[in-house]
Amino acid sequence: MLILMSAPTPTFPMHVSVDEARAMLTALLPPLDTEWVALAGAWGRTLAADLSATVSHPSATESALDGIAARASDTLGARAEAPARLRVIGESRAGVPFGGVVGAGECVRIYTGAPLPPGADAICPVELLRDDGPDHVWLARPASPGDVRHEGGDFRAGDVVMRAGLLLTATRVALAAALGHAEVPVRRRLRVALLSTGDEVIMPGQPLQPGQVYDSNRVGLGAMLVECGCEVVSLGHAPDSPQALQAAILGAGGADVLLTSGGVSMGKYDFMRDLLIEHGRVTFWKVRMRPGGPAILGGWNGLPVFGLPGNPVSSLVVFHVIVRPALTGQPVQSVKLRAATPFRGLSDKTAFWRGVIRDGEVHDYGQQGSGILRSLSDANALIIVPEGLGVQAGDPVDVVLL
Repeated sequence: MLILMSAPTPTFPMHVSVDEARAMLTALLPPLDTEWVALAGAWGRTLAADLSATVSHPSATESALDGIAARASDTLGARAEAPARLRVIGESRAGVPFGGVVGAGECVRIYTGAPLPPGADAICPVELLRDDGPDHVWLARPASPGDVRHEGGDFRAGDVVMRAGLLLTATRVALAAALGHAEVPVRRRLRVALLSTGDEVIMPGQPLQPGQVYDSNRVGLGAMLVECGCEVVSLGHAPDSPQALQAAILGAGGADVLLTSGGVSMGKYDFMRDLLIEHGRVTFWKVRMRPGGPAILGGWNGLPVFGLPGNPVSSLVVFHVIVRPALTGQPVQSVKLRAATPFRGLSDKTAFWRGVIRDGEVHDYGQQGSGILRSLSDANALIIVPEGLGVQAGDPVDVVLL
């Protein structure tokens, strides 16, 4: 059996800050080549270069509603009891603009998204129009120049609209299409090997024996890796045995990083910790945070390894605040809210307490134990309480949205 830390003093950093842990993990990840993908396959990928607009949007000044396009000066003073009368000379619809010029006393029927015809500078909505035969309309109010969308009001050709490093969500893929791009440059997907450990862990669907738990970490972490745009290499599960762990890690060939859960704390059977300390490389062990303090970062035969705690809440919280930002290159997004309840501070750790946002304030979820996985489903926020500080009701507090 491997012996934990045979040297009296560890030769690696211990109890690093959350920011230090995130930076150290980021530094171990390889630089990623750029590849081009069609928009249909771009969701969840990370943009590798800035994207500029190839066209302006809108490409022409267009109507924001259905009605008529006219010269505002021809409709001044129009009201219900004394409407203005204009001659209809054509129509403009999306994709088929009017080909002429609107002159004095004239108008064109226009539909939402259609180009504003030359000569016209204002719109009157269809609800305020009354037809006077096929060729004339009455206006019950002046036509408004404000009911148009100006050319380039969203972006203009040549504008840099999307910056490198953005995670391509569905709305950002739509924006890339509007910019005129059929393909986009993205970072190669990180290949992340995922291994869960522990004699007590079994997959859902099997009958539980005394002392066993279902493997929520493997399922939850796998889903979060997919959300980060990673290619997941599942190594399944390994029991608490140095030999079994080493055999499982052999399946991580070709991966950029190995992510494990369990086996990294202070116990006799925390063999993932022992493997890295005795036979691998350790970059740091333990982070000044709760939950999630026992996390370990190191390497095995040149493969970066990040060991997450086995407690499900600890594992997922560490992923949220350390692993996800490192994998995606996106910083942790937080907002400042008013605390509706107190949040306990810790003298030597940054706390990430679960909370519930209601009516613009954040409330303590209540149950903060590392085994209360339901709390991460019911809560919608992590409240950041810096080490050595506490939060009183009414104080502003930084909140990570879940």
